[in-house]
Amino acid sequence: MIRTIAILYLSSAAAPLLAQNPADGKANTAQHAPIITDTEFDAAIPSLDDAPLESIEVWNVEQENREADGSVAEPAAQGAVDPLLDDPLPLIENFDAEPPPATTQAAEREAGAVRYILRLDGLDATRTTDLAKDADGIAVEAAAWNDVRSRFYDLSSLKDNGGRADSRAEIGQRARADRQLLLDILNGQGFFDADVQVKTETSATEGGPVNVVLTVLPGRRYYLGQIAFAAPAVQPADLISGNFTPKTGDAIIADVILAAEAKLSVELPQNGYPFANVGQRDILLDSGSGIGDYTLPVDPGVRSYFGQLRTEGMPTFEAGHIAILRRYKTGDLYDSRKVDDLRAALIATGLLSTVSVEAVPGEGVALDGTSYADLLVRQEAAPPRSLAASAGYGTGQGFRAEGSWTHRNLFPPEGALRVASLFGTQEQAASVTFDRGNAGRRDRNIEISLSALHSNYDAFEAYTGRLAVTMALVSTPIWQKKFTWSIGAEILGTSEDAFELARGVRDRQLYYVAALPGQVGFDRSNDLLDPVRGYRMNLRISPEASLGTGKQIYVRAILDGSYYHPVKDNIVVAARARVGTISGSSRDNLAPSRRLYGGGGGSVRGFGYQRLGPLDPNNDPIGGRSVNEFALEGRYRFGNLGVVGFVDAGQAYESTIPKFDDWRVGVGIGGRFYTNFGPVRLDLATPLNRRPGDSRFSVYVSIGQAF
Repeated sequence: MIRTIAILYLSSAAAPLLAQNPADGKANTAQHAPIITDTEFDAAIPSLDDAPLESIEVWNVEQENREADGSVAEPAAQGAVDPLLDDPLPLIENFDAEPPPATTQAAEREAGAVRYILRLDGLDATRTTDLAKDADGIAVEAAAWNDVRSRFYDLSSLKDNGGRADSRAEIGQRARADRQLLLDILNGQGFFDADVQVKTETSATEGGPVNVVLTVLPGRRYYLGQIAFAAPAVQPADLISGNFTPKTGDAIIADVILAAEAKLSVELPQNGYPFANVGQRDILLDSGSGIGDYTLPVDPGVRSYFGQLRTEGMPTFEAGHIAILRRYKTGDLYDSRKVDDLRAALIATGLLSTVSVEAVPGEGVALDGTSYADLLVRQEAAPPRSLAASAGYGTGQGFRAEGSWTHRNLFPPEGALRVASLFGTQEQAASVTFDRGNAGRRDRNIEISLSALHSNYDAFEAYTGRLAVTMALVSTPIWQKKFTWSIGAEILGTSEDAFELARGVRDRQLYYVAALPGQVGFDRSNDLLDPVRGYRMNLRISPEASLGTGKQIYVRAILDGSYYHPVKDNIVVAARARVGTISGSSRDNLAPSRRLYGGGGGSVRGFGYQRLGPLDPNNDPIGGRSVNEFALEGRYRFGNLGVVGFVDAGQAYESTIPKFDDWRVGVGIGGRFYTNFGPVRLDLATPLNRRPGDSRFSVYVSIGQAF
């Protein structure tokens, strides 16, 4: 039968009440003495004349006078109504009428707490009733019981309090709450006829725990019958029905139904319907067959193409620049994913404090009759100026502290000016940089920088001035890209003091270098600062010309690769390899700062910065023309902390081609503190085959993983 609710209305009409004569059955019309006379009755009736009512001010004064002389009576007590009297009585099977023994009450008062044990009955056996047509009926039913039990234990008040309560009354209150919770969970699994009985049993042992038993009477499970959508025709025709996952014969599970409706709310805007609205479902249950017919009203709205861009608020960007950031063309079929992409691109500029992008009806229609949907961009400018600072430490490099001042939109749109400085144990620098974001097209950045740098390392001491121009497509912590590239040009003049093996002395030489550096990167890792899966590849090539020891033309190339594999949810194995070479010039004709070195926090930990490779008679590094490195890490994370064990190996060589022999190996352990912008790392390493001049231990502190 179809489940219905009948509401009966009882009406009555006033009628004279006649007493029946027992003898003749006729109405007894004998007159009786009146209770009051007509005169007294008329005097008690208030006057119904048309005299106007007094004003509210007069009425208030009269009320105050009556209250002053005590003539206003208090409302009768019998007129009060207890709202609890309107509540329905609990079912008898859910009423705990067994009083606790006096000894138990005394124990409760003495201990200040009552122990109890929760037991859930009725979910242990699978049912096959009404599942004869379902070949997997038993498995489905068992899975449903497991899900009910798991959800109940996750949310249960009785389970959450460790089996202790202040009194039996509190146990009863929790049991009633858990009964309703269990009914809700059962309804969510399609058991709409379910009932739950609550029973508390006093332990037979003196002072023993109270047994709280919830017995489930699930009744039958309901399954989907006819599935219908109250909606006009859409394109394609199966856009609604094809994206609704539940099918006829499936159990009516609340999570599945809600997820399917949410999917429709997502799929329609992704396929040309920006103004779609999914209505309130209706499920008609037939308790005779256990079938529920499902109807869902859907208003898809008008099918639309992308129209124009509009802006509101305090605009940082005009519509023309916003158009550079979009990944669609006017006239393309509306897709909400491209709207989300545009919103993310606007956020990534860092120039907006708030931004929203929403579809609004556009003007006109396309040639095929399809409407346009304009995008309304509401934007509020963020403070354009910012200060930044960072610090780190590494053995061989010492302390480094960097600071910068940036005006991110000094030359609109997205034209930034940055002034930065570096103060370190072995490096000091100052620079001025102009940066243009999204220059002419999305994700293309142009940077022009002028810098001055003093470096003082064991390998060399240099005073360097540099002018560089770079155009790049790079990743940021907000927008990680799979493919990146950069091309540029730089001119530098550097005065460098280094050891010359040919003459056996240290000498200062002035070099002029022009370079055309470029790089390509391929990133399939899941995170820029803390990857746990995937891999990365990066190739840097820089053709260079140098004057100082004669005209030298050569090419520097470095290939990096890294791989990340999650062994478990909190354990990751990471590996890195690097190969570098310089071709076209001898080592001694290269400026010391342009040679290849190994060792340090970003290279082979355990060895000092640039300590790998050939050494001069004073055991100072002199660099080489090739390098190879390898690193292996095991990363274990627990909460916001982590521990890392690592092995690094590598070497630098005088030859153009790395020899992959005579490797220097360092091992160590590190700690990680994970923040919302990336991990802060502290590594302690020691070299296994150190040489004279190498430290026994090295310490490295920085932001981000080592690779």
